[in-house]
Amino acid sequence: MQPKDSTNNEGFKGFTNHDCPFLPCHEGVRGDFNCLFCYCPLIAYECPGPYDVFTDKNGITRKDCSDCTLPHNGYRGAWNFIQKWLLKPVVWNGQPQTRKYRIKPVKD
Repeated sequence: MQPKDSTNNEGFKGFTNHDCPFLPCHEGVRGDFNCLFCYCPLIAYECPGPYDVFTDKNGITRKDCSDCTLPHNGYRGAWNFIQKWLLKPVVWNGQPQTRKYRIKPVKD
């Protein structure tokens, strides 16, 4: 087995679970649908993905990332996106997004 930084095999960067009853769970995904980050590791951190904020029945403020496709956009793209944002994670402060990041439109 080669270390991930010295292999040409990028199989560890993603997969598509074609048997998942929820596939596709997000509309507008570019490239192969990446299921590796089904539960996004950025849920507790600031991120550029579009999210809404809600308060659950226990009074806890949470992020709703239903409109975000960034961790699912292709195997390489999703992997690189998550790795970039985990390099310097900033804990989410529980507030709505103040900066709207530009999301590239999906090409038909």
